[in-house]
Amino acid sequence: MKEKKHVVQEVEPGSVAEEMGIEAGDVLVSVNGTQVTDIFDYQFLIQDVYIEVLIRKPDGEEWLLEIDKEYDEDLGIVFENGLMDEYRSCRNKCIFCFIDQMPKGMRETLYFKDDDSRLSFLQGNYVTLTNMSDEDIERIIRYRLSPINISFQTTEPELRCKMLNNRFAGQALRQVDKLYEAGITMNGQIVLCKGVNDGEHLERSLSDLKAYAPVLESVSVVPVGLSKYRDGLYPLRPFTSEDAKEVLSCIHAWQERMYREYGIHFVHASDEWYVMADEDLPEADRYDGYLQLENGVGMLRLFLDEFDEAMEIVEKEPDRYGSVGGELSVVTGRMAYPYIRGMADRIAERFPQLIVHVYAITNDFFGELITVSGLLTGRDIIAQLRGRRLGTRILLPQNVLRSGEDYFLDDVTVDEVERALQVKADIVKSSGHDFVHAVLNGT
Repeated sequence: MKEKKHVVQEVEPGSVAEEMGIEAGDVLVSVNGTQVTDIFDYQFLIQDVYIEVLIRKPDGEEWLLEIDKEYDEDLGIVFENGLMDEYRSCRNKCIFCFIDQMPKGMRETLYFKDDDSRLSFLQGNYVTLTNMSDEDIERIIRYRLSPINISFQTTEPELRCKMLNNRFAGQALRQVDKLYEAGITMNGQIVLCKGVNDGEHLERSLSDLKAYAPVLESVSVVPVGLSKYRDGLYPLRPFTSEDAKEVLSCIHAWQERMYREYGIHFVHASDEWYVMADEDLPEADRYDGYLQLENGVGMLRLFLDEFDEAMEIVEKEPDRYGSVGGELSVVTGRMAYPYIRGMADRIAERFPQLIVHVYAITNDFFGELITVSGLLTGRDIIAQLRGRRLGTRILLPQNVLRSGEDYFLDDVTVDEVERALQVKADIVKSSGHDFVHAVLNGT
């Protein structure tokens, strides 16, 4: 087996690794004589109270370290490659894949399609199971890794093969039986495509997936995202308001049934469906603890409730905010605009000296059908805000930026937005509390 080079990037102060003399630049060779494949092997192998770790120093010298520690105590090593392995790319050619709908000329990393079960545990990514071997499944079960997030799309084997453009996609669903029998917690996702896997197909999928509850904790139903770059791709159509009402009717019926039988609502509609249907968002307890926030399920409800909590605190401390005034702007996508506008109006009503503008940015970059703030680009924000009344600063939602970076999907930086608009830009976390704090205090 080819040795993998697991290079130490940093060592946490006061950790076991620091005590043993491990330093940045060292290479982990093995743990207990076993070569480490990835981060899950590593975490499993270092659990015991006594372990032997083989380290290679930059000059080639090897140290065999005998370590006594607490059970499950981490060594305090941060590796250059957090996964400690190559990322697995997707083998499918899904008819709904958003990456296939992006324009050319963007940075290379944006075109990488991952379908890596390990990222499901580390980052909450969804996987199709099509590139997982029996050994992969057995390792998940042996290490008790959970939850695993699965993109089902449909439980009809032939239809799944069609949607994923993979002749093995149907039989890959058999892996779910193994995970269920082993008690591995799962969450599911169905990307709904009009005229493909909706209607009676959605009913069948939910009926089949019901058999895996409550080990399968939740299933989200999200509408397919359609950009303007679909030339040559499968002809998909956008959902209408009436379509959204039908989808919600189906989901709500299943929620009532599942709650009676299992005490969980099980299937959840993403926020877009309620906006499209012009229906009220469900109350918080309908989301079963917000299991799929990153999938856009319940984000608006949680944001609104957090906002209400924050405003109650503000009302209890009138002296602290008595002198709040000035002028600022809030940037959001078209989907969330009515909610953000309502919250801004409520703040302005409480503080008459404060002027809050709210601007809904139309997604010219990807197309008007894309209404979520997370896919807004810097150039659209600049183009649509230039010449507008902005005040002294603009508030941008954190999800418009690449994770851990200060630039948008189109590589425009926050600094470039500030220079173009001649206004300070503050980044606001996706929390109602942070929104109130940013408006009233500045960040």
